[in-house]
Amino acid sequence: MIGIPNSDLLSISQFQTNADTWLKNSILPYYPATKITYISVGAEVTEAPTSIAAMVVPAMKNVYTALRKAGLQRRIKVSSTHSMGVLSRSYPPSAGAFNSSHAFFLKPLLDFLAENQSPFMINLYPYYAYRDSQNKVSLDYALFESSSEVIDPNTGLLYTNMFDSQIDAIYFSLMALNYRTIKVMVTETGWPSKGSPKETAATPDNAQTYNTNLIRHVINNTGTPAKPGAELDVYIFSLFNENRKPGLESERNWGLFYPDQTSVYNIDFDGKGAVDMTPETNVTSSNGTWCIASSTASEEDLKNALNWACNSGNVDCTAIQPSQACYEPDSLVSHASYAFNSYYQQNGATDIACGFGGSGVKTNKNPSTYIKMPFFCQQKPFIF
Repeated sequence: MIGIPNSDLLSISQFQTNADTWLKNSILPYYPATKITYISVGAEVTEAPTSIAAMVVPAMKNVYTALRKAGLQRRIKVSSTHSMGVLSRSYPPSAGAFNSSHAFFLKPLLDFLAENQSPFMINLYPYYAYRDSQNKVSLDYALFESSSEVIDPNTGLLYTNMFDSQIDAIYFSLMALNYRTIKVMVTETGWPSKGSPKETAATPDNAQTYNTNLIRHVINNTGTPAKPGAELDVYIFSLFNENRKPGLESERNWGLFYPDQTSVYNIDFDGKGAVDMTPETNVTSSNGTWCIASSTASEEDLKNALNWACNSGNVDCTAIQPSQACYEPDSLVSHASYAFNSYYQQNGATDIACGFGGSGVKTNKNPSTYIKMPFFCQQKPFIF
């Protein structure tokens, strides 16, 4: 997804040639090698001055026209992202309603989305709903962990998490205006791992719980109470912590990674639950065996095997590069054992997964207890 910042809306909304030039410079050189599927024209414009919002739809129309000239209007959809501030009411979900003060630009925006089969893009943050209304919203409800249900009194629909409630509030808001074909896309959601003293829920554990449960919820295609089984596209905010972002401490700590590329907490994206990428991943064994470098292997064979594991073998090896957390002890046997065992555990702990041309050897004794190996550290992608 490519975004056009609010600062560029004026020029793109005023002249079609500006939109044509933007598409020529920002999209066409990279498509289709880069899989570009959406262009977001502006971001959360209802939080900006009214003059900014007035530019959105004209800019969207110009971008769409530019795409049509290039024959890409069906492959790349045009929309705009919004905050929950676009609603005047979100609870109960069935009473969801758009803020009437935004009607001047929302009506043409929704007409555009419906006509061109583009999604309504929303940034959802159950964290803020909990932080600002702890007497009304439970932490478990915000984290997808609630064992109880919240009933919408108008529809009788049962909600077990805040995320679904907010999604359905958008759908009901759309339906109230008779826009029944527009799909909702979540362009931002997540949970901060650190916050200011009063932001006690901003912890790595809660962030891991929220995003893990979110991924499972989305992959299972359970939909929401109002849209059961409906597929939902969701973007997690964000990849990296942003250390220069102003505001409360939480504003700088939404990332899955620190700026140095180490993990803030552990998470996977297959919906099976968080995978621990720290030392235990390397030393834990599903069948009580490990794979380490053979003491009889030559230095050349170990180098070749290590090179293969960290490249063709797809082992996450950045951590054993110089200056990284797992580089010490700096020995070929140590680094090779780290890579061998990673590959072995990731590929079913079978005999063949510990071959490495004769350079690997299986052991039923946890190697971290008797050999100096950098097991207790995080793993990263590696180029050897």
